[in-house]
Amino acid sequence: MRFYLTTHKRHWVRLTGVPLFLKSEHFAVARTLPQALGPYAVDSGGFSELQKHGRWTRTPRQYVDDLRRIWECVGPYDWAAGQDWMCEDLIIHGGQAGPLHFVGTHLSVAEHQHRTVNNFLELRSMAPDLRIIPTLQGSTVPEYEQCRELYERAGVNLAAEPVVGLGSVCRRQSTREGAEIVTALAAHGLRLHGFGFKTLGIARVGHLMASADSMAWSSHARRRPPLPGHTHKNCANCIDYALAWRERVINQIPTPSNNLEAAA
Repeated sequence: MRFYLTTHKRHWVRLTGVPLFLKSEHFAVARTLPQALGPYAVDSGGFSELQKHGRWTRTPRQYVDDLRRIWECVGPYDWAAGQDWMCEDLIIHGGQAGPLHFVGTHLSVAEHQHRTVNNFLELRSMAPDLRIIPTLQGSTVPEYEQCRELYERAGVNLAAEPVVGLGSVCRRQSTREGAEIVTALAAHGLRLHGFGFKTLGIARVGHLMASADSMAWSSHARRRPPLPGHTHKNCANCIDYALAWRERVINQIPTPSNNLEAAA
């Protein structure tokens, strides 16, 4: 099980060999790009896109061009997420969650699933070499199964894919429902990546997934004093804190030997 440390600091890829997870936009806006020291994966930034705009503002061609530049300049990544459509209520219906305002897509779960599958097919057709992964979307176990069947009917053998993303579960990853979703999909032999899995969710179902990512370390650090010797207000942007937090999470994942990789 590979645990990616999510960060918005793109220069971290040249500072550590620990697997990192970064949004494509953090690379796309840079004039020069750092070369990666270790493994990393690329997020499409779909949550932010749909939360702010209720639609994708980047075309598949623009996204593919961004990914190709990242691949060539930063180095080959493990995989990149597609431009999928999350199915959380706030994404679909809109509303307020703390400081975040969601405009809402006002589409059905089924439509989000169709758009997710169609986008994956388009991206893979345009760039089969860029390791873009399929992602399952839904809200309930039957809905995720429905999404899985959409891929199968489109000719995508998910069980043969190196990684299959599991979306729309980050707010439920530590719940019984979240565990049921992971368990049901893992039973099909899928190598799942859990987007935004926090400590409790990883401790519960991390052993059923191929990989997961989290940026929970940053909010964790924001509520605490900085590490000894650190002069910043808190360690919410601190690589030392992030690496130590990741090590603690890995040590909590239940496996027969608990001998999970702390680095690549």
